[in-house]
Order: sequence, then C-alpha cells, then structure tokens
Amino acid sequence: MLTRKQLELLSFINDRLNSDGVPPSFDEMKEALDLRSKSGIHRLITALEERGFIRRLAHRARAIEIVKLPDAIGGQPAGFEPRVIEGDRRDPPAGAMAISSIHAMELPVMGRIAAGTPIEAISEVSHNVAVPGSMVSNAGNHYALEVKGDSMIEAGINDGDIVVIRDQNSADNGDIVVALVDGQEATLKRLRRKGGMIALEAANPAYETRVLPADRVKVQGRLVGLIRSY
Repeated sequence: MLTRKQLELLSFINDRLNSDGVPPSFDEMKEALDLRSKSGIHRLITALEERGFIRRLAHRARAIEIVKLPDAIGGQPAGFEPRVIEGDRRDPPAGAMAISSIHAMELPVMGRIAAGTPIEAISEVSHNVAVPGSMVSNAGNHYALEVKGDSMIEAGINDGDIVVIRDQNSADNGDIVVALVDGQEATLKRLRRKGGMIALEAANPAYETRVLPADRVKVQGRLVGLIRSY
C-alpha cells in the first residue's frame, strides 16, 4: 500500500510522462507536492522504486520509467512490457521477460567505490559480473565497481549498483569518474576543473562539493554503464 504522498508523486510523474513524454525534474516534483526540500522527494522516489512502481534508468538524472500503477491511478500503464537483462540471477523475477540473445561479456568487479564519503582505494578483484557487450566499447580496458553510498542518486546511481568503468587517466568536465584522492581514497563523483583546482561534485544536495588541488586527484576511469539488481 502506498502513502498519500507516494501516490501523489506517482500520479504526477505518470501524468507528466503521458503529456510531455519526459518525467518532471526533482524541483518540479517538490513544488507539485508542496515539500520544502528535495530530500523528501528522494525518499519518496526510493520508496516507489523499492515497491516496484518505478524504475530509474542509468546515465540520466531525469530518466524515470513507470513499471506499474496502483488501481487508484488506473492500473498497469498501457503498453508496458518488462525489460530485464539476464545476469547472474538463476531465474528472472515473476512476470519478467528474460532477454537471452544479448551478447554479454564478463568484467572483474574491483571491490567497492564510494558514492559518498571516500573510502580506501580498491585494487583487488572480488568477483566477475556479466555486462551487455553494447555497454563496453572495443577500445580500452574496462572494469566494474560496486557502489557504496547515495551521493550520486540524482545521476541515477544508487547504493548497491554496479558501475562499469572505462580505464583511463583523463576526463572531460562533467564526466562521472573514479577519482583517487591523495593516492589513498577512491570516490565516484562528477569532475569539474577550475583553474589549478578540481571539484568533485556529488549528485545529491546532502553532500558538499570537494574542491582540491589538481595534484591531489588522479582520474582512474570514466563511468560508461550501470547495472542494477532488483
């Protein structure tokens, strides 16, 4: 059962998707529900996702997909068809359609990466994960990391997600990167260069941007994909 606010938000998102084809921004959701801060929207979005009503898509901050609707709003959205990439789960969830024809390849999972307060740098393979071949370009080496923390939630990256990283030591402004701070701490953040400084930006208003001298930050890879377990 959904709370009144959860139902209001789900209805608002559904109406905007039907009218505009794109979901509303977090600011628009905040205004529509008359909430004081976006943190309340984060909690509602997370609750709706955990209950299986919506799905946040990778790589885009405003990418939200309606999975199902309660009877109070009109039931399952018209034309909806579940899409599941088959991974290491033995059986797909009930009602899901497995896609077995997707070319997949295995990448090493190099431990955890912090999307929050930086944690110790990771360098040892914990296990392998299968990813769609289309997610990985032919050029360069790739690896995967398990996300710990919620500082990149507005970029569609949640605690427990697996991020796919292209191994490289440079990045453009605005890229989401694996940054090594002082040779000891690894974190997943959006990178901005400001003169001789580097800003590591979170995608969650609860976290402050860290601004550090460029010589204290080394890029170890750029985000190219994301895998979510439900």
